[in-house]
Amino acid sequence: MHRLTTRKDALVAAAALAGGLLLLSVHGYSTWSEDWDPSAWVRLVPLLGLSSALLMRRTAPLTALAVATPFNAADVVMGPSLATAMIYGDALYAASLYGRRRTAEWLLGTTLVASLAVAAAAGIGMGDLALGVVSGSVAGVVWVAPVLTAMAVREHRFRAEAERQRAEQVARLAELDRRAAVTAERARMARELHDVIANHLSAVALHSSAVLKVPNLDREGIERAMEVIRENSVQGLAEMRRMIGLLRDGDGGEVDPAARPRLAELGRLVRQTARSDLSARLEVAGEPPELPAAVELAAYRIVQEALTNALKHAGPGSADVRVEYTRRSVVIDVLSPLGTDAARLPGTGSGLVGMRERAVMLAGDFDAGPDGGRWRVHAELPLDQQFTETS
Repeated sequence: MHRLTTRKDALVAAAALAGGLLLLSVHGYSTWSEDWDPSAWVRLVPLLGLSSALLMRRTAPLTALAVATPFNAADVVMGPSLATAMIYGDALYAASLYGRRRTAEWLLGTTLVASLAVAAAAGIGMGDLALGVVSGSVAGVVWVAPVLTAMAVREHRFRAEAERQRAEQVARLAELDRRAAVTAERARMARELHDVIANHLSAVALHSSAVLKVPNLDREGIERAMEVIRENSVQGLAEMRRMIGLLRDGDGGEVDPAARPRLAELGRLVRQTARSDLSARLEVAGEPPELPAAVELAAYRIVQEALTNALKHAGPGSADVRVEYTRRSVVIDVLSPLGTDAARLPGTGSGLVGMRERAVMLAGDFDAGPDGGRWRVHAELPLDQQFTETS
């Protein structure tokens, strides 16, 4: 249900009435002539009408102005009163501020014309130019000034609201950026944890299973399997310590440079990738340049994950790793025999996703799939591409 008034407007109307009564009691009004001087009781009618109009100054500002205008005109006819002039000015102010924007523009034009009309009527009708100037000025102060003030306040409020909305949008964008950064960091940590833990533990699980399941395994085979298990355990712990150090420091500083994997260590990684029915070979083409840390780490992780997948899923034969260094990129190819039976260890597919993400973050290319009876992993990582996130 629409309210007739508000508590603030009721207080404003009561204060206006009290002030008007006080001014009436001390003859705070003017007269047009000695023969035309209505009594204070007659002048009370416009005051009551104008004060009652203020009850709707917020809830129905145009209605309040429409109610106040005839009472103000009646007061002007009797002789302008200071109280009624101030109250009517407030009605103009409220209509311009709380009404529509076009209403304020229309009222500005109307009050300007009315002020000029008063000046002309007083100057021409009374034959006194000075009186016309003074009358027009008073009318401008009473009628035009409240409208101009309301328009300025309205514009200020509009700008303040626009700034508030802009601040909210900036805050929402900042929150979206924060969430995106958290998501990206979680994805990066997931890739690192997968590469650090899953790859080494997969090798440990495969070779320990071979020791347990292969009957009559000779001493040399047991020692070779245990050596691989030990190598993967030590290297996995070193890389895990490096990750924990990075997470604790949080500044991306170098915690354990010796533990950061490098492409120069691919030979050892390939030697560790072996089953009783699967061997691995490494071929390096080109002269290794000075690689960005992100490219070198991504290349190492891609080879590491491809060899781990070969241990899990490849059939008997040889896994061939080829790393080619060019002036513009590092090209990686890992080919392994397609498996004909069920995977020796279950997989989730996150390894392929992680390899693809590493290549894409460096603006590189990645592809994996069957190729002539073998499974091929191909990645090309550019050296001159600008990127913002390291692996």
